[in-house]
Amino acid sequence: MARTVKLRKYGTRFYEKYAQLTLERIVSGGFSVLTNADRPDLQAPDHSIGIEVTRAMEGSKKVAQDLLKEVSGLVPRLEDDPDYADALLSSGYGYAYKGREYMSFRDADYWAMALPLQRILQSKVAKVGNGFYGDFKQMGLFVFCMDPISEEGVMGVIEYVRSLQRMQERRYDTLYLSEVNSLHLCRLGEDVPQEGRVTSFMIPQDIRRSIYLESVRSQLL
Repeated sequence: MARTVKLRKYGTRFYEKYAQLTLERIVSGGFSVLTNADRPDLQAPDHSIGIEVTRAMEGSKKVAQDLLKEVSGLVPRLEDDPDYADALLSSGYGYAYKGREYMSFRDADYWAMALPLQRILQSKVAKVGNGFYGDFKQMGLFVFCMDPISEEGVMGVIEYVRSLQRMQERRYDTLYLSEVNSLHLCRLGEDVPQEGRVTSFMIPQDIRRSIYLESVRSQLL
């Protein structure tokens, strides 16, 4: 039986913590200095780096997410991983549990608020350009992507963001496109050669599991 825990009021902090831990465990331990804040969501105390965290999915998926929310009590068999199952059932967060097989009621809320990727990028680029997030030496945008992105799609997203912010003084230096099992680190600088724009990382199941559990624990009061 899942233990009873008290959670923080629903918000986006689970995903912000998940993003921070993904960067720390998969890209560089240097991201351990990032703390959860606002405008942007992740910040280094010395303002050397700021990262805004958001999510995107196709708008047509909203009806499907609403349906998932209604049936979220129908969970898959979790007996093979009791600790993971306990955290999932207690917290209401299912992101990264065995790929895309399960979405909880909290996940459904989060994704129902998402806009399609193009609109999200337009909004976030405009905000960084007008100083909404303040000034940081390096600025990044971390996007949770519900739908798989092909290699060509990643390059297309990079070029789209570069075109949007080309005339802006304040820009994103790095774009992180996160899928459940992988992370694409995209370098947006004008001086970056084409062949060096993307580094893709696979996220092993054991690391994904530890990131998930720690992110859940961060929501406990």
